[in-house]
Amino acid sequence: MEIKALACELPKVRDLPFSRLSHADIAQEAMHSGITASISGATVWRWLSADAIKPWCYRSWIFPRDPDFAEKAAKVLDLYHGVWEGQLLGPDDHVISADEKTSIQARERTAQSSAPEPRRYRKVEAEYIRHGALAYIAGWDVHRFGLYCRLGCSSC
Repeated sequence: MEIKALACELPKVRDLPFSRLSHADIAQEAMHSGITASISGATVWRWLSADAIKPWCYRSWIFPRDPDFAEKAAKVLDLYHGVWEGQLLGPDDHVISADEKTSIQARERTAQSSAPEPRRYRKVEAEYIRHGALAYIAGWDVHRFGLYCRLGCSSC
């Protein structure tokens, strides 16, 4: 139980660097902290797996730091609901959510990738040929479900 509790702690509680804790890391920390004299990473993995505990998996997220975040977000959310400054949008009003991806590298692998097989990883060629850069600009009409996009190419 102590090893399962250790696996569920945040690394900083034990002054460990922020990282994904592997089953081997947890076994090492259990021995270092005196929970047990000896244990293998495989045993830790088996115990944690039985309870679906996976401390080496995590999701990153960003906590909003802007004190006016809620007020600013409310304007966008109102638009998504078809409201602007307390008034319903009319039939000729559009809400476009736009984004751009600039300088996308257009690359081609120098050799074809191979499919994975039993006991063999997929192989992907590391070398590539450059074909310049692309810029992708898109807009989504939120209420009419239309996509407007433009793909532009520039040579290096």
